[in-house]
Amino acid sequence: MADEIIQDLSKPLNVVKGIKMYTGSGNPVLAKHIADKLNLKLSGLKLEKFANGETYARFDESVRGDEVFIVQCIAGENVNDLLMELLIITDAAKRASAASVTAVITHYAYARQDRKAASREPITARLIANLLEAAGIDRVITLDLHSNQIQGFFDIPVSHLTALYNFGEYFGAKDFDWENTVVVSPDMGRAKVAKKLADYLGCEMAIAHKSRPKHNAAEVMGVIGNIVGKTCIINDDMIDTAGTLVGSIKKLKEMGAGDIYVSSTHGIFSGAAIERLENAPIVECVVTDAIPCEVANKPGSKIKMISVAEEFAEAIAAVYQNTPVTLVFGGASEM
Repeated sequence: MADEIIQDLSKPLNVVKGIKMYTGSGNPVLAKHIADKLNLKLSGLKLEKFANGETYARFDESVRGDEVFIVQCIAGENVNDLLMELLIITDAAKRASAASVTAVITHYAYARQDRKAASREPITARLIANLLEAAGIDRVITLDLHSNQIQGFFDIPVSHLTALYNFGEYFGAKDFDWENTVVVSPDMGRAKVAKKLADYLGCEMAIAHKSRPKHNAAEVMGVIGNIVGKTCIINDDMIDTAGTLVGSIKKLKEMGAGDIYVSSTHGIFSGAAIERLENAPIVECVVTDAIPCEVANKPGSKIKMISVAEEFAEAIAAVYQNTPVTLVFGGASEM
């Protein structure tokens, strides 16, 4: 049954009739790669900025009765503009009588604000969900949310994909001594994910115990597990300023860790993050193309990038063809 549903993306999928795909300005390169795998064209959407900074969107082709998929990455210095852009594109599609609108969000903004950690704080991840639904989005496809509970903020279906097995394939192809390799969870919250990656690779895992005195700051207090002299693979869902991460890397080195590799689905890389990582005592920092990064894969750079275009393409094909996403993706889950 599963073999019949899983798509062979070595050949483009013929799902042209009744489906339209468009991209916001957040990650047009990834959107193009996804469209190519589905044998679709990215065209017919006009995006402009008014002189006062307001966003204008208009479809140059009919979307009446079509299933519309909008690819958007909501990250970076203009994160709020990209969010508004997605909302405005959705509104234009609904007013043009699209049959449905699916938001393919390669990075979900404000995901870290998923609970009230202190009094009088917002739960902004829930607010984003409310805004997306209010704009008329019928379904969301996204990748490695900061916490799974965000899916529960929606009253529409959410297909939650993961890049964990992409990292598993990437590191699995390396000539590591797996008996002396350990996957390190950066905190207790990522322990389950680290265990899945360790099981996939057939190696041990360890957990870094941290204290967090303020936002974007944390200190490693200790490590549960043996890292002395071992190759360490740190796996996290996102890297923002990289200050906390680099501090943890240095602490692991002080504790006797061998070569250190870092993997993260979302390389946000705010401020001096890339400079910190290039100067850090690591071999590589591997991220996905869910968020654009100009320096990735350039000669001499420690920043490496792997693609998640095929995962998104398979998810879009499954949604369009009304087949279960969970049978296509080893770690995907649906509401």
